[in-house]
Amino acid sequence: MRDINAQAPVAVSKAQVIAHIAPDVLVLSGIDHDHGQATLTAFRDLIAAHGLDFPFTFALPSNAGLHLPDQPVSASHSGSADDAQGFGRYRGERALALLSRLPIDPEMVRDFSTFLWRDLPDALLPTMPPGRLEIQRLSSTGHWDIPLILGPQQRLHLLIYQAGPPVFGSDAQFNRNRNHDETAFWLAYLNQRLPQPPPGAPVVVLGGSNLDPFDGDGMHTAMHALLDHPRLQDPEPTSLGAALAAISQKDLSHRGPPERDTVHWPQENGPGNLRVSYILPDARLRVHASGVFWPQPDSPDTYLLGDTDAPPTRHRMIWVDLDLTDLN
Repeated sequence: MRDINAQAPVAVSKAQVIAHIAPDVLVLSGIDHDHGQATLTAFRDLIAAHGLDFPFTFALPSNAGLHLPDQPVSASHSGSADDAQGFGRYRGERALALLSRLPIDPEMVRDFSTFLWRDLPDALLPTMPPGRLEIQRLSSTGHWDIPLILGPQQRLHLLIYQAGPPVFGSDAQFNRNRNHDETAFWLAYLNQRLPQPPPGAPVVVLGGSNLDPFDGDGMHTAMHALLDHPRLQDPEPTSLGAALAAISQKDLSHRGPPERDTVHWPQENGPGNLRVSYILPDARLRVHASGVFWPQPDSPDTYLLGDTDAPPTRHRMIWVDLDLTDLN
C-alpha cells in the first residue's frame, strides 16, 4: 500500500493500463489482502485518478501465507514460505480481488478457499508428511463464485482463481500436481461432481491458471479439458505484440500459437512466453471482441508496459467484451 500511496512507477503503470483498457469488471491477482481492504481501496483510488471508477470492490482472505508450522512440505524447509496453505511469506500476500462497475450479490457468494485437496474427485495427490493431507487446502490463493447483479433476477457468476505455478519451491511434484488440480476444480464444479451444484445462470471463468495448454512445465490435460468444456467458450484473445515477442529459441520451439501468449518470460533459463491467463465465458454468451494488451514495439501505447528491462509485471492484461443485453 505504501508504494500505491506514493504513486510508485510500478503502481502507476498498472493503473494506467487498467484505465486505458477500461473494463467493467477487473480481477486482480498478486495484491495484498489486509484489514479493511486498505491496499485494494488505495489501488482503486489510483485507477480512478487515471480516469476509471470502480464503485464496487470484493476480496476475501487468501490461502497464501497462511502458515502451518507443524505441517511442512519438506523437513528441510520448515518455517519457509512453502510451509503455508499457499506459498507466501505472510498472511494476505499475493491475494485476489475484484473491482467492478456492476453490483455484486454478497449473499450468493461461494468461497471454496477452504476446500480440501483430498476432496477433489480424481485428485492427483502427491506424497505428503503425516497429517498434512487432513488439512491441506486445494487453493493456492482462492476459488470464488461471485455473482454480479444484472437485473432483479439475473446474475452472471464469475468463477475466479489464481493457481500456483507448476514448478517452484521445495517440492516440484507437489506444486505440479496442485497446479493441475486447481484448474480441475472448476471442471468438477461445472460437471456437478462436488457437493455444491453449479449455478444455472451463465458463468465466466476468470483467472491465472499458470498453465499453458501446450507448452511449459505443467500438466496440460486440465487446461485442455476446461478450454473444451461444453458449457464454456474460448474467445482466444490475441495480440500482435505477443506474436512479435516470440523470438527466443524456447519461444520458437513452442507448439502453442505465440499470439495467444499472456506473459513475457525472456530469461534464458525460463519457460519462454506462455498463455497462462484466461477469460472463458459461458457458451450462451455472445462475445463481441477479445484481446491481450501487448502493443507491438512501434505502437504509441507501448510506454504503458513500463521499462522494458524492469517492467512492472511480465504478465499482460487480457480482456473480453461480452454482450449481456439478453440477460437483463
